[in-house]
Amino acid sequence: QANTDPKKLREVFDEVLPQFSALLDDDTIENVAKKPPSFLPSFRYVAPRLNQGDRTVILGDAIHTVKPYFGLGANSALQDVQILKQSIESTNTMKEATHLFSQQRAAESKALVEISRELDRPGLLGVFTFVVPLIVDSIFNKLAPKIFSPNTIAMLQKREMTFRGIRRRKRFERVGQIATLGTFFTALTMGAKQLIRTLSRVTGKRNTTVVASAVGGIAAISVLKKVAVFLVPGMAPADVLTKASAGKGEGKESPLRTIQPYNSE
Repeated sequence: QANTDPKKLREVFDEVLPQFSALLDDDTIENVAKKPPSFLPSFRYVAPRLNQGDRTVILGDAIHTVKPYFGLGANSALQDVQILKQSIESTNTMKEATHLFSQQRAAESKALVEISRELDRPGLLGVFTFVVPLIVDSIFNKLAPKIFSPNTIAMLQKREMTFRGIRRRKRFERVGQIATLGTFFTALTMGAKQLIRTLSRVTGKRNTTVVASAVGGIAAISVLKKVAVFLVPGMAPADVLTKASAGKGEGKESPLRTIQPYNSE
């Protein structure tokens, strides 16, 4: 917290980080003690240029700040160095190299940060921008791998894909996924309505009665499937308890089967 006692902070450094405590004078410790706690950095990027004049560029966290648990900070910084090296080697002057680097990496930095923001939204919004897309991407990729790519996390591991390429492809795929799901649920709803109307005419019952009967039937079937495993002639109560406790965790024994070894000591 802010305005911590400098003496207590010095004691913490002496105990936890003694190798660094000896390098910090009392004024530095006092200044640190006054500061409020620092949190993880927010997602930020620099645009539209990454050069200052004709001989200076910025790279790494200076142009794209992402949180450490994405594993993209150091990797993207190394990629910046590689692109800068290629820019220097492919041009004749430092001016051309700095401007070329800026053109190639500014848009990539923006795309990286925007992708990272979508993967780190808090609360319910994060469920819809991160969890749901991961599940939907996995399903569509299994059904049509030649059309739909893996989820965003998996795509970030592909060396041949750029951040802009991933963002562009995912946006295009979202349109296809939404259209496919919309068509599927629309057809499912229309088919269910037609089936209900047909059953209503055949049975002479109202539509609400048919729907209630169908829901009740599905619920009854679900309950019977769970109860059926216990409907075995001659099953002892202990066997029922054993079956009920089975499947709660791999490698876990039922309490009825656990025998404590006798220890004479």
